[in-house]
Amino acid sequence: MSQVPSVRVWDPAVRAFHWGLAASILAAWLTSDEWTSAHIWVGYLAGALVTFRVVWGFAGSPYARFKSFVQSPRSIARYLADMVTGRERRYLGHNPAGGAMIVALLATVALLGLTGWMQTLDRFWGEEWLEGLHEFLADGLLVLIAAHITGVLLASWRHGENLVFGMISGRKRTAVSGDVSMETIQAAE
Repeated sequence: MSQVPSVRVWDPAVRAFHWGLAASILAAWLTSDEWTSAHIWVGYLAGALVTFRVVWGFAGSPYARFKSFVQSPRSIARYLADMVTGRERRYLGHNPAGGAMIVALLATVALLGLTGWMQTLDRFWGEEWLEGLHEFLADGLLVLIAAHITGVLLASWRHGENLVFGMISGRKRTAVSGDVSMETIQAAE
């Protein structure tokens, strides 16, 4: 059995952030009704992770940087249209839809942290509109997570690679002709 050539894409910091945020979201969901103190601390952890990821989006390794995966709405729409017809290109890093999902997830978790923190302030204590907004964002986050998992599974199937394992090992199959790699992205700049 021959081994498929691979390349490191996701650095340890990105992988630790990804799985740490997933764990903190699960913990926040599990503590949302019964363990208020734990829920608050898990919220602070999620907020710290998002803050780290934003910084790492500017200072991290090439595939961690926002400039490698944040695309225009037109590029995202084009990629989604290509997905519908089965013609989407394989990206070594995040594809345009994945990049949009990262931005949506980061923004939603950040807003959840903000609305959660605001509820601890005297000024907003017991404000129903704020509690409602926090719950709405939490429900929206669950929808985004479901879409994220669906997209990962679809891309894994379509491109014949295990993206979940890639986020564990940090490695993906080496780019071949037609794939979009960091070199392709830099050449387009």
